Amino acid sequence: MVSKKGEALLPKVNARTGRTRLIAANWKMNLNHLEAIQVVQKLHFKLRASDYEYCEISIHPPFVDLRSLQLLIDSDRMNFSLGAQNCYFEAKGAFTGEVSAQMLAKLGVRNVIVGHSERRSIFKEDDELIAKKVKAVFDSQMIPILCVGETADERGNGQSAEVLSRQVSAAIRSVSPDVLGNLVVAYEPVWAIGSGTPASVQDASEGGDIIRGVIESIKSKEVSQAVRILYGGSVTSANSREFLESSSLDGLLVGGASLDPDDFAALIEA
Repeated sequence: MVSKKGEALLPKVNARTGRTRLIAANWKMNLNHLEAIQVVQKLHFKLRASDYEYCEISIHPPFVDLRSLQLLIDSDRMNFSLGAQNCYFEAKGAFTGEVSAQMLAKLGVRNVIVGHSERRSIFKEDDELIAKKVKAVFDSQMIPILCVGETADERGNGQSAEVLSRQVSAAIRSVSPDVLGNLVVAYEPVWAIGSGTPASVQDASEGGDIIRGVIESIKSKEVSQAVRILYGGSVTSANSREFLESSSLDGLLVGGASLDPDDFAALIEA
């Protein structure tokens, strides 16, 4: 969307944090390319100019929808960022079924989700592999959205801080401080994802503070203060505002609620 003067509507910096907010829609394995076009068109129609100025809105469809949405967003001058849900760390080669970061960059992708809990648990991606993906996304001049979070058992055993520290440390150690400030980290406690019961704002804020502290200890306070931290896990229009009122959080990674344009618009407007 553009203003009446033809200027792009860009998200304003949050005066409390000095960072811009980001709300990312992770569609997972849902919506074919025709459905995707309809959803984005409806979402664009429902949002107000002030919504685009409040936050960056990033849409992360399945790979097969990317070209269709790239053309739609570009031709209609929509102020959405195009995102991907995953990538492989190699540039090319005999890796059947994989998609490289460079391929995504050529499609105008801006943000790439890396290390989602479903990739870790279902597809057995470990910290070393995820670190390679983070680097590949940065090397292709895109922004990784690094997902981290503890399971219910780890939380019950008092290991939350240990798990977050391990996951974040492994992903950023080899990344240059020159680009690391562009990183987005999504705190997604595994026990909250899809459960219908989100973490409390206090839990989410504490997770964000742990993540920022780890980045500061490895790199610097300057870098840690530049990194944006999102919360994800059973986010709805009823609770989104509470999370965004926390100075520890810079946005949301939204799953199921982003599939319906009415629900997602209401969440953003909240």
